[in-house]
Amino acid sequence: MISFDGFVSGFRRRVAEHPQRVAVRFCAAGADEKVMTYAELDRAGRAVAQWLLAHTSPGQRVLLAFRPGTGFVRAFLGCLYAGVTPVPVPAQGGHGLQESRTEGIAADCGAALVLDDERLEEAAAADVLGWTPPAVLPRMPAFLQYTSGSTSDPKGVVVSHAALVHNIGLMARSNGWHAGQTWCSWLPAYHDMGLIAMILTPLHLGGTAVLMPPEDFLKRPVSWLRLIDRTGAAISCAPNFAYELCARRVTEEEAAGLDLSRWTHACNGAEPVDAATLARFAERFAPAGFTARALLPGYGLAESTLFVTGTRVESAPVVLSADPAALAAGRLEPAAPGTGAPRLVSSGTVRELEVRIIGPDTGRELPAGEVGEIWIRGASLAQGYWGRPEETARTFGAVAVGLGGGFLRTGDLGALSGGELFVTGRIKEMIIVHGRNLYPHDIERELGELEQEFASLPAAAFAVPDGPQDEIVVVQELRARRRPADELARLAAGAKTGLTRRLGVRVGEVRLVRIGEVRRTTSGKVKRTLMRELYLKGELVPAGAPRGRKAADQ
Repeated sequence: MISFDGFVSGFRRRVAEHPQRVAVRFCAAGADEKVMTYAELDRAGRAVAQWLLAHTSPGQRVLLAFRPGTGFVRAFLGCLYAGVTPVPVPAQGGHGLQESRTEGIAADCGAALVLDDERLEEAAAADVLGWTPPAVLPRMPAFLQYTSGSTSDPKGVVVSHAALVHNIGLMARSNGWHAGQTWCSWLPAYHDMGLIAMILTPLHLGGTAVLMPPEDFLKRPVSWLRLIDRTGAAISCAPNFAYELCARRVTEEEAAGLDLSRWTHACNGAEPVDAATLARFAERFAPAGFTARALLPGYGLAESTLFVTGTRVESAPVVLSADPAALAAGRLEPAAPGTGAPRLVSSGTVRELEVRIIGPDTGRELPAGEVGEIWIRGASLAQGYWGRPEETARTFGAVAVGLGGGFLRTGDLGALSGGELFVTGRIKEMIIVHGRNLYPHDIERELGELEQEFASLPAAAFAVPDGPQDEIVVVQELRARRRPADELARLAAGAKTGLTRRLGVRVGEVRLVRIGEVRRTTSGKVKRTLMRELYLKGELVPAGAPRGRKAADQ
């Protein structure tokens, strides 16, 4: 059997080319830095592989449940070296919802075992002699990436070896990434952007992956920027909320002395990216040498492995002021100057994948400028969902009229204009009121502009039944300790009135809730469907409620 030239063979070429180059650096606050060269990581991978082959069989699934550190990278590589399928999940011992989700993933994929930090020490002692590279075919699963969603119904995206190396190559060719560069990330290793863009890509290309715990970033956002500065990283990817957090929370004193001039690829992977966030971040860190051209909004999803489109590295992000009436009618048209229209950020240009805008109800391609569902076809697409043939056929086997089959239906809405892809929202989350199409993120942004204390906190907009029609509800987090109930009631009522005026349609309620009540994915995207369910069940804890009290107690 001729082995496919996949990730393992590519990584081992880098080991042969520069064995003493640093492959991974892990930097945690208050702890010594951990460094592994390519040769050390290769040996660790072989040891893990030999241990796995004594406890599992090729093709079986293994959950990787690691705390931040180098353990995950060694274990993931060991799985590929053994021919078993790694399944990244959060470390054990987390909160109840996280534990429930991990249990659901284990059951769904039929995991043979769980590999964690403790078991890895046992594996590290395995004899590496006698290991031989596994035979790999292009369509064999490289790993399972479980999508963010319901804890009771997890879906595992099957990423093949061929799709993985194609998507890594696509990112490298699109962005000009190459061997010798440094990547820096705080993203969890079980998140697709953190895993593929920030760990696997540098290792495949011959770069260095600098990693830090997510908790360090969330506690002190400036720690991310300082690590980029200290390591001279050229590449760091993060969701939109991370840039917003830095722009608002990093103080003048903390920013003093930062040198971000070598950070040339500040990829922003949340969709849609917020234009105001980009402007704030660029302005805030311009004194540190950061340039707006370094901001690279992009679009991707687990079903396409990761990357689909991205902003051209030689130009600043493209921002369009969209006519709100046209957008509500499903068209993307420039607004008249000075009208205060919503500003949409392009997710970049289409390169090697085929991206079409299709009418979700007709299956026909729409002309440029019209909003429809984003369909994708190409070599980066995953194989489908693990153990779900019918759902795989619906999502990955879509047929467009006159264009044939093999398309991935993303469930995302967008439009192509001037060669740029603008993502406008999710089909399932669109709010239709009196014939107008309203996008939740636009409503949330408008609310954030009404009150300064809302601006840096998450919100979730959705529709709930109100007789024959739906009405808009927005759940907004608020820091409200020791604030009287009547003051909070007046704030909510004022926000409801102001938002109704701004939108031109009635808002049913603005519900103020305690910090942490707006549920988000690991990449910071608001789980609006879940928030709607919690709202209707009365399970959201109001702002100002004492710690320890639940919604049902109110």
